[in-house]
Amino acid sequence: MARPAHQLGRRLRVALVAPPYFDVPPRAYGGIEAVVADLADALVAHGHEVTLIGAGEPGTSARFEQVWERSVPELLGKPLPEMIHALRTRRAIETLAATDGLDVVHDHTLAGPLNASAYRGLGLPVVLTTHGPVHEEMYDYYRTLGSDVHLVAISDRQRSLAPDLNWLGRVHNALRTDEWPFHPEKQDYALFLGRFTAAKGPDLALHAAHRAGIPLVLAGKCTEPAEKAYFRETVQPLLTDADLLFGQADARAKRRLLSRARCLVFPVQWEEPFGMVMIESMVCGTPVVALRGGAVSEVVVDGVTGFVCDDAADLADAIKEASRLDPYACRRHVEANFGVDQLAVGYEQVYRQAMAAMATPGSDRPTLGMSA
Repeated sequence: MARPAHQLGRRLRVALVAPPYFDVPPRAYGGIEAVVADLADALVAHGHEVTLIGAGEPGTSARFEQVWERSVPELLGKPLPEMIHALRTRRAIETLAATDGLDVVHDHTLAGPLNASAYRGLGLPVVLTTHGPVHEEMYDYYRTLGSDVHLVAISDRQRSLAPDLNWLGRVHNALRTDEWPFHPEKQDYALFLGRFTAAKGPDLALHAAHRAGIPLVLAGKCTEPAEKAYFRETVQPLLTDADLLFGQADARAKRRLLSRARCLVFPVQWEEPFGMVMIESMVCGTPVVALRGGAVSEVVVDGVTGFVCDDAADLADAIKEASRLDPYACRRHVEANFGVDQLAVGYEQVYRQAMAAMATPGSDRPTLGMSA
């Protein structure tokens, strides 16, 4: 029988702060929310006391503090909801700290870390996972937060782009492998699964699939004005009768599409911080055909679980060759490196390091290695 708290010491009391825009776990779009849900359940399974603060109804095994009656996807990208969420969250955490007690606050929102000074006054360290890029404005924001907030990268590449920030470690995103189907037999289509933006490269996926002579299924988010404009101006003119525009896939449809595809086409045009869809694809036994960028080469084993291309012109040949890769190797790679147990252990280490730094006088920025 496993010892409490994963044999790593006393039970931790953790407040997980989720964004208010999508359910936790999400029904369709919501990569951050999926990770938060998996982390909450994994930490509870390891014996910790976890309170999830968010919107809507409870969806994990953690205690749930509702600060919005429902999730508010229509408010995504607007500044005021971020501030309201941060204020409501602070009140909830102050109450939890005064009644049940807390050890650490783990924030996954944009404005939430602005409460860090108040939490420090309660003796609570703040850990922030940097789910997005760390360049330009976000770099300035994270740097301004300073030593009040311990940053956790989701890839080594993300951390390397801003080495002077207050990093505490790196913990790769993960998923519950047993909840994803595995199908070694594939159908003859390639899949694009992502937002309809230039950064995700659906136009490149279409060009590559057409050159390879393989139908492309496009499933993704296209709800914001910029996404709709990009689709109308750039993607729609490229569609042929062989292509299938699926729309936004919910959790069940995503699993079905990924598990049956010849390959996932992931032609990113930006510094992808991690790329959850890559591990979602590989756990289904479906290799990833990607352009080198961001964390791609950190997640995909070139020639084993997919192909990492340096030029968009190489994507078509990679799509043709994807069927010779071993689906079982794709699945094993995710099970060994991106399962929720690794996620929980990594954050347990981060939490204890943050708590130790808080308890050490004058220790604003501990020198610590990356988490597993």
